[in-house]
Amino acid sequence: QVQLVESGGGLVQAGGSLRLSCAASGSIFSINAMLWYRQAPGKQRELVATITNGGSTYYADSVKGRFTISRDNAKNTVYLQMNSLKPEDTAVYYCAAGRTIGQSSYAIDYWGKGTLVTVSS
Repeated sequence: QVQLVESGGGLVQAGGSLRLSCAASGSIFSINAMLWYRQAPGKQRELVATITNGGSTYYADSVKGRFTISRDNAKNTVYLQMNSLKPEDTAVYYCAAGRTIGQSSYAIDYWGKGTLVTVSS
């Protein structure tokens, strides 16, 4: 089974930056996409960014231009660089691993436990 462990969350002031990491271990042969989701208190989970094995990326409109997803295949690690943070970015951020379905959909097979990001004003 695949295990995903997030790190890098914390408290940051508005306008600041934070870099999240997601380290993967286990059998990942069936996985072709890594994703970052977030969930704020009282709100539904939303997709933030994705990256495929081929390097294609996707960003939610709310974070495009501010967040960057990347990977280090040698370390089996995916990153989310978050710049120009806003209070509305406050949420628990979850790493996920899954498979692409068609061109724009994903099937999630594994979830991390999440890391909390708090952006203060």
